[in-house]
Amino acid sequence: MAHLHDEKIKFLEETANQIRQDIIEMLYEAKSGHSAGPLGMADVFTAFYFHILNHDPKNLGWPDRDRLVLSNGHICPVLYAAMARAGYFPVEELKTLRKLGSRLQGHPHRPWLPGLETSSGPLGSGLSQAAGMAYAALMDKKKYNIYCLMSDAEQQTGNIWEAAMWAGKHKLNNLTAVMDRNNIQIDGFTEDIMPLEPLREKYEAFNWHVIDVDGHNFEEIVGAVEEAKAIYEKPVLILAHTIPGKGIDFMEFDYRWHGIPPGIGDVKDSPPKAEQVKVALAQLRTLGGKIKSEHQ
Repeated sequence: MAHLHDEKIKFLEETANQIRQDIIEMLYEAKSGHSAGPLGMADVFTAFYFHILNHDPKNLGWPDRDRLVLSNGHICPVLYAAMARAGYFPVEELKTLRKLGSRLQGHPHRPWLPGLETSSGPLGSGLSQAAGMAYAALMDKKKYNIYCLMSDAEQQTGNIWEAAMWAGKHKLNNLTAVMDRNNIQIDGFTEDIMPLEPLREKYEAFNWHVIDVDGHNFEEIVGAVEEAKAIYEKPVLILAHTIPGKGIDFMEFDYRWHGIPPGIGDVKDSPPKAEQVKVALAQLRTLGGKIKSEHQ
């Protein structure tokens, strides 16, 4: 992995901001989909597709590529935007999200979109898929890494803990899971719906190495992945603490935006539906008003 210098951090920040704008435009065009999670994970996906992953968008079948598995498939707008910006398919195709016949379905469908490693659907299954890939790689003495991105709320499913126990038993040191710890789910806050804490101690009890990071800090994200590669006897969990709806003030920390696209939701204390996309894009283009927008 290349050194993360100041110029690269600036590039990553600008790319993540563009990806957030892509997400808003995609969701508005689709008139359905999830807002909060994709916006919150834009920095993590940018770090992976533009710095961390050993991959080649022009050679999708490269056997030694790193594998990225998305477990919580409903945040796929951020995955699609990152892939498009990284060169997997034309950026213009993002506007086909959730449309009939589109390769960009509401949950990723591997046979339809080259570059996907798995199909996503029922929450909780991604870690099992990633653990199987990691075990196969160790059997074949391959050096690539497997990364599983998952939500915090899906830790409420039993399948996750079966996979965690199995991965710990087999000491899958080529497996790194990244949990989006944004504390929300569709019905409210995770600790109200079904408390998850203490997450660190739970995973450590299953023989995992756990790292906490600010999910919006590129140095911490990249540093955690580098640390994960130095752990030889355990799988690694990166707890990425993120802000749901990051970058848009009327969405941040508000669980009601979990599954609602801008322009659709009558959410209390939010702008009128007709103004939501305009306000959201203006905030992203001006970094919350810190810079003057050429669109103003």
